Amino acid sequence: MSIITSAEIRLASRPSGMPTAANFTRTQIELPPLPDQQVLVRNLFMSVDPYMRGRMNEGKSYVPPFEIGKALEGGAVGEVVESRVKEFKPGDAVTSKFGWREYFMASPNELHPVSREVPSLSVYLGTLGMTGMTAWVGLNLVDVKVGDVIYISGAAGAVGNMAGQLAKLRGCKVIGSAGSADKVKFLREECGFDIAFNYKAGPVREQLSLEVPDGIDVYFDNVGGETLEAALSALRVNGRIIACGGIASYNEAKPQSGPANLFNITTKRLTMKGMIVGDWLHCQAEFEKEVGGYFRNDKLKNNETVVEGMDQAVSAFLGLFEGKNRGKMVVKLS
Repeated sequence: MSIITSAEIRLASRPSGMPTAANFTRTQIELPPLPDQQVLVRNLFMSVDPYMRGRMNEGKSYVPPFEIGKALEGGAVGEVVESRVKEFKPGDAVTSKFGWREYFMASPNELHPVSREVPSLSVYLGTLGMTGMTAWVGLNLVDVKVGDVIYISGAAGAVGNMAGQLAKLRGCKVIGSAGSADKVKFLREECGFDIAFNYKAGPVREQLSLEVPDGIDVYFDNVGGETLEAALSALRVNGRIIACGGIASYNEAKPQSGPANLFNITTKRLTMKGMIVGDWLHCQAEFEKEVGGYFRNDKLKNNETVVEGMDQAVSAFLGLFEGKNRGKMVVKLS
């Protein structure tokens, strides 16, 4: 094959507080010939996710930190260009963790085959990808069931809108909060939420008390901070909390203080469970069967915000913290 050059985005420096474009750099590299037992993939779509902010810090976490001067990593879906393994052939669609670059080489066990029989391959980064699986795992984690009243923060985001749609399919009453009137309308009219409110319009605790005066059974936490404190007040006895994310504190230079009403966990006999979707990959086939069935039968919408071009990847990532996405934020590479 002819020589292939590939653009990639690297971490130039570790952010302090909110990242800026100066923390990243775009580089062009030349790929060597494809070795035996490797696959060459061209990325078509890549994911940008809030959790990546934590990997930009130095120090131990549940995932290794990004290395300065090295390409970032993230979810991606692409097509096989060349293969030296029996498992894949040119033209196959695959997902991987090798986002933030145009081309890459990988062994077959680092790739996950997916079907091309979908409206857009980007669905494997959203509804049928780790985003959808995160929402699905979270609901299973605390046995969300018919009749539950569930409140979801960050509800117009990638995981939040999926959690709401899946909870509705389980027969729940679903409440969501988001940061604009447009997103509130999106939750009600496109995602099927029963109740949605703008958390910027007034204190979350007061809005929850107004919308669900009898309280909630489940809180799906994507935000943390003051919103978690409000949910602790709204939860009924034996309520459950799904601790999925905490975007309110991702860019804080110093850790925030905990909720003032944390003792509600004791007095209300609450259950709070944390989750990392990577711990549940043994359930991926079950997820794909159930949620894939909903999607094929038009019971689920794949809501996404698509930004075009590798050069826009950094601004797309930064846009997550400015509320610029509805649903999954995706970068289209070609």
